[in-house]
Amino acid sequence: MIKRQLGAGICRPALVVALLIMLTGCLEQSRTTVDDQGARVSGFDWGLPDHIPLPREPEDNPMTEEKFQLGRHLFYDTRLSSNGTISCSSCHHQDKAFSDGLAQASGATGERHPRNSQALVNVAWNNSLTWGNPSLGTIEKQIMIPLFGDDPIEHGLNEGNHEQVLRNLQAEPVYASLFAEAFPEQSDPLAGDLAWDNIVKALGSFVRGLVSFDSDFDRGTMSEQALRGERLFNSERLECFHCHAGYNFTDATTDRLTTFNTVLFHNTGLYNIDGLGAYPSPNTGRHEVTGNPGHMGQFRAPGLRNVALTAPYNHDGSVDTLEDVIRNYAAGGRLRVSPPYPGDGRMNPYKDGFIVSFSITESEIQDLVAFLESLTDQAFIANPRFSNPWTDNSNKDLTP
Repeated sequence: MIKRQLGAGICRPALVVALLIMLTGCLEQSRTTVDDQGARVSGFDWGLPDHIPLPREPEDNPMTEEKFQLGRHLFYDTRLSSNGTISCSSCHHQDKAFSDGLAQASGATGERHPRNSQALVNVAWNNSLTWGNPSLGTIEKQIMIPLFGDDPIEHGLNEGNHEQVLRNLQAEPVYASLFAEAFPEQSDPLAGDLAWDNIVKALGSFVRGLVSFDSDFDRGTMSEQALRGERLFNSERLECFHCHAGYNFTDATTDRLTTFNTVLFHNTGLYNIDGLGAYPSPNTGRHEVTGNPGHMGQFRAPGLRNVALTAPYNHDGSVDTLEDVIRNYAAGGRLRVSPPYPGDGRMNPYKDGFIVSFSITESEIQDLVAFLESLTDQAFIANPRFSNPWTDNSNKDLTP
């Protein structure tokens, strides 16, 4: 049998605080897994090319089309927030590969999130979720944070309002059939505490099903410039491929064929670690969870599929363009001379005690950007299967 980290649903909203605390207590570790003979078997049509292995599915939340469709409705529904002002799609827009184009997003109360909203592209294959929390190994666990977390407030659900939010969902006629189809073994899947567990599982199913493998790179239709960029990307001079490896272009990838899985995080020199300009709290990466000084400024390498659509870049959205991302890497870290966080990120340890730098011409930068642009999947951002069902199928427009 495949050993998996099981997803955590929400049994009772009263347990939210305890569950959130629990998420920071299970730190990452290397683990060995053994694949079974069902590595290509699923009850869900993933629509994958033959060379892409299936992702793992939580044993307590296997993928079904019915849960995916329910999750799609919930993802775009502003009623799933404390004041009816935001939905998951408020920070994850399909035309931007389910990112939002902002340096940092704002929640239902206007509170600014300290980090950049990551694109939701092939997250089913991620071995950890969010920028820097090694304990978040499943989408279901991660979903609890924006729904019920209070630092920062995103959806703003809590003990005082969750019952009214649920009543608002129950008042929508379409949900009665969607929940019944998604959870046919339950007599009343939209009632009480069980409904929240089902909401999380459905949202997890939709996000897990956001699959993108139809770019120029995948079709073998890259331009000559992009091909030159690909060679640079995979060269030992630039070493991009060391952290952005494999079919999802990240070393955070796992699937049903994975036999050994190590959760990795990296410091890429955006800020100093020591002295003036230290990484701004609380946005200190893995260090925020572990407290280990050696983890200061370490973040998970994001996948690069559709990366050209997801500016601005890095964990805090502080880099505007792909060209500037490449220039930062070439310099071995960023020299930031202006407030509020000045400092020389080139002084941070990265490899053999030093940030790795490389030489690159402006022409080569454009070649490398052309390669990254070849990872854009136009079908993914236009796919009606992933779009807002409320505007597609009714007169209601719940788009924020």
